[in-house]
Amino acid sequence: MPYICFMNSYIRLICHRYKWSVFLCVLVLYLIWLATKIHYSSPQGADYMEGSFLDDYATMDFNLQNISDQVCVQPDLRPFHPSVAGFFYQVPDLVCDPRDNWIAVENGTFWITPQARKLYGKIKCQFAAVYRNAGDDNLTVTGRREPMTKDIMKAPSDYFKISCLSENRTRYVNIHATIAYNATKHERKVTNSKSMELNVLMFGFDSVSRMTWLRKLPKSRQYFRNILGGIELEGYNIVGDGTPQALLPLLTGKTELELPESRRGHPNAKVVDGHPWIWKDFETAGYITQWAEDMAHIGTFNLRMMGFTQQPVHHYMRPFYLVAEKLYGHNKPYCLGSLPRHKVMLEWVRDSFMQYERKLKFIFGFHSEYSHGNPNNLQWADVDLLALLQFLNDKQYLNNTILILMSDHGSRFADIRETFQGKLEERLPYFAFRFPSWFKTKYPGIHENFLSNSKKLTTPFDIHETFHDILDLARMDDKIDSGQPSRGISLFRPISADRTCQEAGIEPHWCACLKWTEIPVDIPPIIIAVTKVIEFINKLTSNFRNICCELCLLKVKDAYKFGIDNNVLKYKGSADEDGRLPQFGDYKQNVNEIYQVTFVTIPGNGTFEASVNRTANGTFIVNGGQISRINKYGHHADCIVESAPHLRPYCYCQ
Repeated sequence: MPYICFMNSYIRLICHRYKWSVFLCVLVLYLIWLATKIHYSSPQGADYMEGSFLDDYATMDFNLQNISDQVCVQPDLRPFHPSVAGFFYQVPDLVCDPRDNWIAVENGTFWITPQARKLYGKIKCQFAAVYRNAGDDNLTVTGRREPMTKDIMKAPSDYFKISCLSENRTRYVNIHATIAYNATKHERKVTNSKSMELNVLMFGFDSVSRMTWLRKLPKSRQYFRNILGGIELEGYNIVGDGTPQALLPLLTGKTELELPESRRGHPNAKVVDGHPWIWKDFETAGYITQWAEDMAHIGTFNLRMMGFTQQPVHHYMRPFYLVAEKLYGHNKPYCLGSLPRHKVMLEWVRDSFMQYERKLKFIFGFHSEYSHGNPNNLQWADVDLLALLQFLNDKQYLNNTILILMSDHGSRFADIRETFQGKLEERLPYFAFRFPSWFKTKYPGIHENFLSNSKKLTTPFDIHETFHDILDLARMDDKIDSGQPSRGISLFRPISADRTCQEAGIEPHWCACLKWTEIPVDIPPIIIAVTKVIEFINKLTSNFRNICCELCLLKVKDAYKFGIDNNVLKYKGSADEDGRLPQFGDYKQNVNEIYQVTFVTIPGNGTFEASVNRTANGTFIVNGGQISRINKYGHHADCIVESAPHLRPYCYCQ
């Protein structure tokens, strides 16, 4: 390794900056520390703590949502602020070859397209159902091949492979998705008379901030807001790092820590079947349930977690993607036959409404491929998302549907993440609801509460509680214990303007309500804070030192101090090695400052952002749940994927 790590990273930083000897460096560092300690205690102390706001911050048009009476006021960011505008650009249109698909599917049926017959003449096809392998979330089973004997055939299952041969020996092989007819599911009855009896359709894209949704999905958003009357949650704030920490609270009402251990490589880890999934409640109420997620190789509940033993919902799209991903290399990029790959999922949602026209449905589709890495590719989905919304509206399916468009978080690894606005955008994803046109008249109080709450601090926990109110209106009569605010509050109920991140279950690292002040990167508190974080990271990988390098500091990129008040939770630190178990202190605990630092480590040039608490007695406390890897690690962590996938952000393989 071409770099030398000193015993302490702060010594390395000072020596590197001023080219001093180690002895002189240590001596000067001590004198700086001593002078700083005296300076802190003086009336004029901590002048640097005031600092100056980052230039980007000072020139932003914040407006502060025009709400002056809220405790949590988030900036009204501009999508094309000069500091971020350069990261977004138009990409060439995604065009798939219209000749590639010989088969069309819709509403549980399929047929050979007229265009294929015209191009290739007489065509013979065989098809076979694709099923999930019972008891294994990563395997599929292919059924018996059957000949296509009619012009229009019923799909044997939701997913099926098909192989066709033309008279000139041209071959077609593909997998298709639809919603196959199932008599048992059609016989399901609604068992909950207390519910609103409304479908719930939630469709989302991975890693899309509210600003990026405005940038890359303008046509569908304009239709959603101006024609359908959709309502966007302007204060929606994440509660943790990554997709699991967004979807678990939303779908279960709990954090990963509060759920049974399910991480691969951990003792007593179990599959996630036993989690209190909200779709189970909808199923119990008589709903048809569906869950779709592309990129099966990095599935939210399958890569780092143990996945499901039993199929979690009635219609589960994972088997389709397990097979389809093996065919991607034989197609144009981002195409599956003639269809852009996002359109396959959108049409699967369309078929749900056609197949179960008079059945209540809970549908969640989550598309990651375009926006997970480069958010600019998201523009490919705009026109087709618009078409789906128009179809649902024109066919009047939205008359009894709560429509939700959403994301889990903003960009975590794209270049924008290293800007000041990018830091905020990661914490403020897109989330929006649309109710049937009659909803306001039938539920005026609920609608009024929702409109008011759309401007306030909200979280995934609140969405979960809203789902429960959709299923049981009688819950609306329940009174919240006045002694302690509930972490999750249904958006149908009043949310206080005094709500804090602490009350909403948001750690300071993820809270976009705090005041941020830029400070120098080479002052002692920042040097110590960075050193503590690197020590924490190296401890996480210490049991894998034979394959994971020990990380050392290369440089500190920026540093901020968070302004806090008595409404912010005073975190003591982390009680577990993975940083998922926070230790809490009461309001009496004296945490003087919260620092946020961005730094680069070697080997591997990993870029991290971390928040560190500093107590009144000078103790620096690191919580693993408040450390973010903000650049891609690619294949640098391949050696640990199987044994400890949760450590991939921190491991640089030997």
